[in-house]
Amino acid sequence: MEQITIALAKGRPAKSTIDLLEKTGEHFVDLHEDSRKLVFYNTDQSIKVIFVKALDVPTYVEKGAADIGIVGKDNIMESQADVYELLDLKIGKCKFSVAGRPEHPTKGNQKLTIATKYPNVAKKHFQKKGQTIETVKLNGSVELAPIIGLSDYIVDIVETGSTLKENGLVVLEDIENISTRLIVNKASFATKANEVQTFINQLKSAME
Repeated sequence: MEQITIALAKGRPAKSTIDLLEKTGEHFVDLHEDSRKLVFYNTDQSIKVIFVKALDVPTYVEKGAADIGIVGKDNIMESQADVYELLDLKIGKCKFSVAGRPEHPTKGNQKLTIATKYPNVAKKHFQKKGQTIETVKLNGSVELAPIIGLSDYIVDIVETGSTLKENGLVVLEDIENISTRLIVNKASFATKANEVQTFINQLKSAME
């Protein structure tokens, strides 16, 4: 069997993902969410795991540096990577939503300003609606933007909505359900079909 490389996203869902990997029966020495190592192998070295930033996972998979990626749907959508999305791992469930001040007037067909960490997701969503927008890329505290007049609305991940509520904002529209997904490089899906399918079957069994 050929070795397969799996790109694993750092961040909040990492522990749940690692726990799921362990349930497949594959053991990875030193693999935990706080590890400073970046490369890990299972016992027989048939699987290599690389630990990378979540937003980079789809790029590693698309370019063939990894055969498989395990990462949030938000990063898959934002990267617009050309990969196969084959399995929903049901980890880290939340939503992409449009939010803003409840009293903020809609502007009809006027251009809207959207603050977001995910400009590609925002553009695609509003394009479908025929709405022209300008995006303001922010890396944190996106909720602040409509409060201080930097944007009309925000596009962000919403889990419980409590942060929005505390800042006087409301969800105006849901865009997409988000959770951790398994993606596969298109060439690897053909050339390492047995290895990829075996690993997917192991994950499916571990989820049951």
